Amino acid sequence: MNESQRVVRRNRVFSGLVTWLVYLSLLLLAYSVWRENAPDRLTGSWPWKLELLDGQSAATAVVGSMGAALARAQYARAVRPAIGHFGRVTPGMAPDDRLAWVCRVINAAQDVAVVEQIDYRVVFTGDESPADDEAGWVSREEAERAIEERGPVDRTDFTLHFISAGKPLPAQGVVLIGWFTEAAMAEVPHVHVRLRVTDRVGDTHERIIDVLKGAHRTPFRADPPLL
Repeated sequence: MNESQRVVRRNRVFSGLVTWLVYLSLLLLAYSVWRENAPDRLTGSWPWKLELLDGQSAATAVVGSMGAALARAQYARAVRPAIGHFGRVTPGMAPDDRLAWVCRVINAAQDVAVVEQIDYRVVFTGDESPADDEAGWVSREEAERAIEERGPVDRTDFTLHFISAGKPLPAQGVVLIGWFTEAAMAEVPHVHVRLRVTDRVGDTHERIIDVLKGAHRTPFRADPPLL
């Protein structure tokens, strides 16, 4: 399973339009160069006698469109989110003072991102064979229901925090994904969360998070505070 962040869709207007302008300007430049060097018997007949741009204007169009494309790419890189996650054994989440593994997602970039879609995939003990990255994704409610069918109780042994579409992930912001007690982790070795967010330029980024990756499955004390 690929857990690295990737771009799943570029903005059609701010990315696609600029790309097509680059292609169009290159085509015009190629036509202008060919027309200036073609024999007169060809350039005197239709449609080759049609002069769209002279060579200098076509070259200027190429430089301008490529400059716009590079500027757009540089800005998109500057504002793209940096989605990561971390987990800690924490008291105060589960009832009866039980310790729980708590997972949070962080946007470590310098700009805000907005949640577009979030899906879940639960892997149960005894069913840990590799799965297709596109198979088995369900909603939060379905994931909670599937876990409860194996015994753990929602808000007692585990919780998947509600994250709605449209929720902003602020720059350097942290959002709770969920927590699991020892009883829940005995039945659930992996919970994958597929998070899709949109950045300021309209590009959509995806990151698959394994909530229980690196979890202390038999916690006996809380982790020290983060510095």
